[in-house]
Amino acid sequence: MNELATPQPIVVGIDGSKAAIRAALWALDEAVSRDAPLRLVCATEQDDTDQTDQAAGQAAIRQAVKAIEAAGKPVKIETEVVHGPAIGCLISASAAAGMVCVGAVGLRHFRPGRVGSTAAALAMSARCPVGIIRARDDQSHRPDGIVVELDGSPDNGVLLGAAAAEARLRNAAIRAIICRRTAPDEKGPDDTEGDRRALADLDRRLARWTRQYPDLRVESVAVHGGLLEYLAYNRGTVGLVIAGARDRRQLRELVGPAGSAVLQDAGCSLLVVNQQHL
Repeated sequence: MNELATPQPIVVGIDGSKAAIRAALWALDEAVSRDAPLRLVCATEQDDTDQTDQAAGQAAIRQAVKAIEAAGKPVKIETEVVHGPAIGCLISASAAAGMVCVGAVGLRHFRPGRVGSTAAALAMSARCPVGIIRARDDQSHRPDGIVVELDGSPDNGVLLGAAAAEARLRNAAIRAIICRRTAPDEKGPDDTEGDRRALADLDRRLARWTRQYPDLRVESVAVHGGLLEYLAYNRGTVGLVIAGARDRRQLRELVGPAGSAVLQDAGCSLLVVNQQHL
């Protein structure tokens, strides 16, 4: 049979916060580009007979729908108010989703410079890519750089594919970085030559994508230090970081206190790519 597969929905966690609305608007472009439904899910932790909680959930959904419709983009909107903890409900929804998007911090877990517990748990446990969205009100669709760290791991091709898709969707440039641990002021001739070799190897890997998409803007960068140091130094010029779900150490760092503070300061979103769903 040659029937076309039905596009998996782009799921957004809705909780009545401004962060959730921004996540929905970011996810809207994703859904439109895939011709997929945009599914808004609001989880209520009270039982189904609690009319107040149900009403609050429906109100949050209506607020999100209004914002999406105001954008004037053609998309099928699906809505659902579900009973149970938000983390469990969204992880369950991720099994049949093309992507799950949430605000970095929702109403129930607001801590300046921190990722909410729902977003952090999704990043670690979801069964599809997860977008943790931080764009400020005046920057929801800014074409800032997309950063992806490449280290030669088997999933680097998947990460580059995700970066290319987002760059083309959001009219952004890709910065593919290699992190080297020598401090810039301690570099010697061997380090300079090491940079050249590393960048030459990276450029060879990037060539596939630039041949396939000639309009793709890609820059390769050798970074002396770590990913968070690079993001802190380049805050204001990076709109999205793409990371792989398989690198648990890096992922814990990005959604932990240090990474959350850096990303929050930069107004930078995070897309966690699950290789099994791409």
